[in-house]
Amino acid sequence: MTSTPDRIVVYGVTGSGKSTLAARIAERTGLPYHSVDDLTWQPGWVQVPDEEQRRRIAEVCAGERWVLDAAYSRWKDVVLPRTQLIVGLDYPRGLSLGRLLRRTAVRSVTRERICNGNVESFRQMFSADSIIRWHFASFARKRATIRGWAAEPPCPSVLRMTSPRQTRRWLETL
Repeated sequence: MTSTPDRIVVYGVTGSGKSTLAARIAERTGLPYHSVDDLTWQPGWVQVPDEEQRRRIAEVCAGERWVLDAAYSRWKDVVLPRTQLIVGLDYPRGLSLGRLLRRTAVRSVTRERICNGNVESFRQMFSADSIIRWHFASFARKRATIRGWAAEPPCPSVLRMTSPRQTRRWLETL
């Protein structure tokens, strides 16, 4: 790759490694990384109201250089027109679900603080609004979105990654 885009969105199913990849892209390129979870969740797992989410995302996207680790449907219209590259993590369900289960279990044990001081718990892991349940509810839709974007990009470029090895190889080119 001869030049790195200045505005990148990493998109994928829950548990695919979006945040980890976005942080690594930022490390390798010097682009500012913005965690979408930090912008959309308040302490106590209280979701930031939609209009405030849109305002926060618009503020980030007004900048000339950034990496985001998601594009939620409620504000994709703010992000996509400014995006220069979408990196779509289209991994098999078993891989992303395995990652999600391991990550959630470890965080539940270690009480690691994430997105504005929130912590995951085993009770939450099996609740009605569980991130694991969200994985199953959103997997097909997010995968279809990635494949649709790869066929007809909504911005200048879409990279559809189908394996961690392919993603690592691309990352090494940055």
